[in-house]
Amino acid sequence: MRDGSALPAANVLRLQQRSLSVGGPVDFHNASRLRKVVTETTAPVVERNRISNLDAIRGVAVLGILPMNVLSFALVGSAYANISAPGTETVLDWAIAISAEVFVDQKFMALFSMLFGAGIVLFYERAQEKSEHPAWLSLWRNFLLLVIGLLHGFIWEGDILALYAILAPILIVLRRLPSSMLLTLGIGVYALSPCVLWLSQSLVSDPIDVAGLWVDVEPRSELADLVLITDSFVRALGAMLIGIALYRTGVFQGDRSADFYRRLTIWGLGIGLPLAVMSVVWVAVADFSIDVAFLSAIPNTIGTIPIALAYLAIIIRWNSRTNSRARLTIRSVGRMALTNYLAQSLLGVVTFSVILSGLSVSRSGAALFVIAVWSLQLWWSPLWLRRFRYGPVEWLWRCLTYRRWQPMRYEVDPSPR
Repeated sequence: MRDGSALPAANVLRLQQRSLSVGGPVDFHNASRLRKVVTETTAPVVERNRISNLDAIRGVAVLGILPMNVLSFALVGSAYANISAPGTETVLDWAIAISAEVFVDQKFMALFSMLFGAGIVLFYERAQEKSEHPAWLSLWRNFLLLVIGLLHGFIWEGDILALYAILAPILIVLRRLPSSMLLTLGIGVYALSPCVLWLSQSLVSDPIDVAGLWVDVEPRSELADLVLITDSFVRALGAMLIGIALYRTGVFQGDRSADFYRRLTIWGLGIGLPLAVMSVVWVAVADFSIDVAFLSAIPNTIGTIPIALAYLAIIIRWNSRTNSRARLTIRSVGRMALTNYLAQSLLGVVTFSVILSGLSVSRSGAALFVIAVWSLQLWWSPLWLRRFRYGPVEWLWRCLTYRRWQPMRYEVDPSPR
């Protein structure tokens, strides 16, 4: 979400005045060129100053959340939390379910949340350079995100954008805290998630208590709804606060040493993966009993942030190498993350609720859908961005945020970044 920022218009004018005072006028060629420069410096951020690491991380994150979200599109409601739910029939299904639980579940959503947290504060800082009322501009932008999220919620109930928008004012208020305090606070808030799961388990005495979440019974129980809402809130807020700290300390930007990212990878995977595996083993030994419906998720939840940080470090190290087609493609997906996220939901709902309505789908079938959507988005994102500056939803969001028309097409073909 990092958009670079040109110098404020006042600085351009001061630069011109300073050069005139020493007898060396700035050669803007003509008055129209000067007006163009001043306009560009007061306009919303353009992509030439973007940090490619954020684009790459966002691209991987938006692709990485689909393997879990597709379960809500294609399978019964309990398939997300319970890997033994209908849809897990063959050995391949079980392999997909276990792999997703260990390597995907919560991890990429945590990464996505960290990026959104950093992006909210980053936008506020940029708004301070461009507006006399940065708080109002930021709140307006996040109100628009709330509207987008609510509209998305009509298509699919698993929307996360509305929650990000609701949490944005909290992040704006806390943005001045020292990085160490933001990190501590973020970890502390995220740690409430295991507490919520532990307390919720004490309230489970009958399968109906976890209906729609652990057992294939509809509608979803009130307890399940309460746990989902509370858990999503603390995990999202915690990860977003951690994301701000990571941005402030230069971790997202790749400013730390190669050894730092290497150690982050080793420690993150070394701590997180055993915990994620422990969750799978625990629930299997308990024969997927309702007695561990919430408890068994605790190790995986604790291991989520370490694994997400390891993924972050791996992506940054990979992205720091010489530009390649693969890197440029992933960054393109990240630059269109909002469009791609919404498109995944639209494709999922149309495919499984309309085209394949009434048909039984397994995890293997859902995995084929994931691969197809990945392929489509890896193809269309760079293709779109060869002609246009932003993804279509990103462009609309910018126009509404600044309440003026934003240029969409490139005047000339953009050079690879």
